[in-house]
Amino acid sequence: MKFIDEATIKIFAGDGGNGVATFRREKYEPMGGPSGGDGGRGGSIIIEADRNINTLVDYRYTRTFRAQRGENGRSAECYGAKGEDMVLRVPVGTVISDKASEQMLVDLSEHGQRAQLAKGGNGGLGNVHFKSSMNRAPRQCTKGDAGEELELYLELKVLADVGLLGMPNAGKSTFIRSVSAAKPKVADYPFTTLHPNLGVVRVDAERSFVIADIPGIIEGAAEGAGLGHQFLRHLARTNLLLHLVDIAPFDDAIDPVHEAKAIVEELRKYDETLYNKPRWLVLNKIDMLQDSKQVIADFVKDYGWTGRVFSISAISGMGCKELVYAMMEHLEAVRIETQAAEDAAAEQQKADDIIAKQARVDAHEARLAQAAARKTTANSNDDE
Repeated sequence: MKFIDEATIKIFAGDGGNGVATFRREKYEPMGGPSGGDGGRGGSIIIEADRNINTLVDYRYTRTFRAQRGENGRSAECYGAKGEDMVLRVPVGTVISDKASEQMLVDLSEHGQRAQLAKGGNGGLGNVHFKSSMNRAPRQCTKGDAGEELELYLELKVLADVGLLGMPNAGKSTFIRSVSAAKPKVADYPFTTLHPNLGVVRVDAERSFVIADIPGIIEGAAEGAGLGHQFLRHLARTNLLLHLVDIAPFDDAIDPVHEAKAIVEELRKYDETLYNKPRWLVLNKIDMLQDSKQVIADFVKDYGWTGRVFSISAISGMGCKELVYAMMEHLEAVRIETQAAEDAAAEQQKADDIIAKQARVDAHEARLAQAAARKTTANSNDDE
């Protein structure tokens, strides 16, 4: 299946059905009367996150979606049937924005999460609503309201804990094959990976995390070189970036330090927030070096890197286990910190609710006291 991570669609909620103007014609009701029913409500457009879908390919070729229109009202005060809602299912991690204003409408980050994007129009009123003592045979009725319509931009950002960043053929796909059950394509030519791949890394029975491999980025990606940098969106939700560098390139003319700096510069051009994410340096293919310690030391010095550094061989697995455990410990620390922040926010909200409730009680008691004081004053004036 072709991987599609963005799409533009138009959605049209159903129009409401029209109300009708009819009159009763029954044998034992000689005077009859208005009996026109209301139109049914139009169907709405609802979007739902589904973990069984992993691409937006369904929305690349079918770009227009219309919900069912409400039925018109009928005689004998019969209301028209409402139109069925249309449910659009998208992958978990899809962000939906208004195409015109570029305002984000909803971020579907959990399975089963739903949102109503376009509301169906209300049904029109039948003439039964317009009868009165002065107008016993009304012929007025109203049409149904038009349903909402929008042009939407759908963007998929995969859900992963760790993201792999690097030049083509840096060994990202080989690394994800080494530490997880994912089997992305591996070959001896650049741009082997053409779409993101996800792999689940299991440290033990109850400890695991998701790692994302995206197509390689080259210098000038911001200007459209290579595959561009649009795939960097899939690293937006990660908590940690691994910058893989080929420390032993086949071509002696290639400078690993220059390539590493170029990747970081492309990251900064794309998104400052992504650039500021925690990032570790991973030097790959150390099995091809004679004096790996000296080469690594020279690289780190020339690169000017002060963060965490790991040296591995993705193809042989050398150093991968240590890196996996370090990533797991980092992610667990992030989860604990996030949970603590959420708990603190919940406690603060609870305290704010108690204070607000007490303020409402105090205000109510003050109003009662003022009312009692006014009543006492009024009684005193009456006695005088």
